[in-house]
Amino acid sequence: MKSLGECEMKLKRKSKQKLKKRAGTVYTALVFIFLYMPIMIIILFSFNTSERNVVFEGFTTKWYGIMVQNSALLYAFKNTLTVGFWSTLISAAIGTLAAVGMYRYRFHGRNLIDMLLYIPVVIPEIVLGISLLSMFSLCHVSLGLASLVAAHVTFCIPFVVFTVRARLSGYDNSIEEAAMDLGANRRQVFFRITVPVIAPGIISGAALAFTLSVDDIIISFFTTGPKSTTFPLKAMELVRTGITPDVYALSTIVITVTFSVVLTVQTVLYKKNKKLNES
Repeated sequence: MKSLGECEMKLKRKSKQKLKKRAGTVYTALVFIFLYMPIMIIILFSFNTSERNVVFEGFTTKWYGIMVQNSALLYAFKNTLTVGFWSTLISAAIGTLAAVGMYRYRFHGRNLIDMLLYIPVVIPEIVLGISLLSMFSLCHVSLGLASLVAAHVTFCIPFVVFTVRARLSGYDNSIEEAAMDLGANRRQVFFRITVPVIAPGIISGAALAFTLSVDDIIISFFTTGPKSTTFPLKAMELVRTGITPDVYALSTIVITVTFSVVLTVQTVLYKKNKKLNES
């Protein structure tokens, strides 16, 4: 039989484990509260009857109707989606080709290009914004949606390259060799084998690029024109006079759509990884 001392030691261990588990749960809950409390406040104030949004006075949905009638706000949001779509599409295409090329081929200057890819990531945004503005001025490029898309592509490409290269780290080249032995050309191998295998990395990079583009303020401030104001710039402009609840309403819609996109992407990636692991 076990002694009384051994039983007490086991009870102490169990109590310590329970305490650690509870402490970990409380810590995790506090972290999530710290991260998501500002988002929840925005959603809550989008239904506030008070226009000042200092305290929550009552529930209403009128600000969503007012938001629909705010043409300037919707136009800025339209510009944000347009720039985000095109910058994501272009950066995903260029970044994927760059990642595959740098992974597959060895050439002079490869290490230099690899090092230069980190510059748009680590350089302060205000420096990059001023540099792009100077370049557009020297090249006599008028500021507008086109210059804004070009600027966003500049800092989005490295993120796509990094995510696709991470996916390529475990890539088996023998699959391509087997396909070419069976008669497939390089184009067929790339689109039917390489792209489906690295699709999770492409989707992740594109999602990250879209998020960065939609969220950008500083670079957009230097590279946009008077008729191509984006939603973040419009929100910053309203800070001076006071943000109205219709901005909160639009922000709530953006949060909902973003959450849905992230959930969809994660579900697709999970299913693809599950199929690959089963095969």
